[in-house]
Amino acid sequence: MAVPTPKQVIASIPMRIIIQKSLLPLYLALCVSLVVAQEREAIVVAELGPQVGEQVPDFELKDQFGETHSLDSIMGPNGAMLLFHRSADW
Repeated sequence: MAVPTPKQVIASIPMRIIIQKSLLPLYLALCVSLVVAQEREAIVVAELGPQVGEQVPDFELKDQFGETHSLDSIMGPNGAMLLFHRSADW
């Protein structure tokens, strides 16, 4: 008796079963991700820190070169704009 090749074995399986077996894990993963996404709490930006136009508290922070900066040291005649950038290598 001849041993069937993998191609012959796959050809003998009905296409309906192949589709069901391969799509079921994808469908389940999609359902789980939708449930997880629905359970997340909404982010309220107004609660994340100082907002545009608000006065920030006085501070002293070191930059990447070790030099200390305060709010007074960066304040210009028209105010100051603070930008906090988080990089991926922290």
